[in-house]
Amino acid sequence: MAGRAGIPNKSSALIAMIADEDTVTGFLLAGVGNVDLRRKTNYLIVDSKTTVKQIEDAFKEFTTKDEIAIVLISQYVANMIRFLVDSYNKPVPAILEIPSKDHPYDPASDSVLSRVKYLFSAESVAGDRR
Repeated sequence: MAGRAGIPNKSSALIAMIADEDTVTGFLLAGVGNVDLRRKTNYLIVDSKTTVKQIEDAFKEFTTKDEIAIVLISQYVANMIRFLVDSYNKPVPAILEIPSKDHPYDPASDSVLSRVKYLFSAESVAGDRR
C-alpha cells in the first residue's frame, strides 16, 4: 500500500470537521477524511435533520481525541453550541470557525478572534503601565 497514510502517531494528526455537506465534501476531496477501525469518522455533516445534541456530542468527541489537532467548525454551527465553543480553552485541538456557502462569516462572534482582541487589549493596557 505505497503512498497510503498510516495509522496516526505522535508525529501526525487529523483535522476534524463539523459543517454543512458542501464544506465537508470539499475538505474530504482535499484528503482530510478518516474512518477508524470502529467505522467512526472525523467529520459530522450538519443538515436540517441534525440535532443540537448530535453537534454537541461530535464536538465533545472531537475535542477529546488525542489524534485530532484541529477542529474546523462552520460558524453558524458553532453558534448553535456557542456555550461549548466559548468554554473550550485547551490549545490542542485548536478550534477554528470557518464560513460556509449559505451563511456569511461574522468576525464579531468568532471565539478565536475575540480571544485575540482580548489578549491585545490586555497587552496594550500592560504596555501603558510601563
